[in-house]
Amino acid sequence: MKVSEAMTNDVRIANPDDTIREAAQTLAELDAGALPVGEDDKLVGMITDRDIAIRAIAEGKGPDTKVRDVMTPDVKYCFDDQEIDEVQKNMGENRVRRMAVINHDKRLVGILSFADIVLSGAKVDQALTGASQPGGAHSTAA
Repeated sequence: MKVSEAMTNDVRIANPDDTIREAAQTLAELDAGALPVGEDDKLVGMITDRDIAIRAIAEGKGPDTKVRDVMTPDVKYCFDDQEIDEVQKNMGENRVRRMAVINHDKRLVGILSFADIVLSGAKVDQALTGASQPGGAHSTAA
């Protein structure tokens, strides 16, 4: 199965000068965990709910912090005509749950998430489990 058969096509793009409040509102509206960040017709990063929580809120940054200050600038991507099996392995090795999907003209055409792969009915590769690893110790004690 090709990436283009499983990916989410309708992708909203954040601007690096948007605030993290605006990005969070868009994520909530879309029920998504990540937004590509684009500037001057180029993909310059990704902003995730985790970026907002860890790089902004946990460090005391306010809701008017710019997306560029907390986004992940190293964008992992795949091509729309790649096989899902190949991309799953890459996602696992890079420990990412979603990838930007571009065409061979280097235009953003979608996003491929772990959920997209599962929902597509494609066989889930063991390599993809590398994208989800346990965190640190948790305690429910008050």
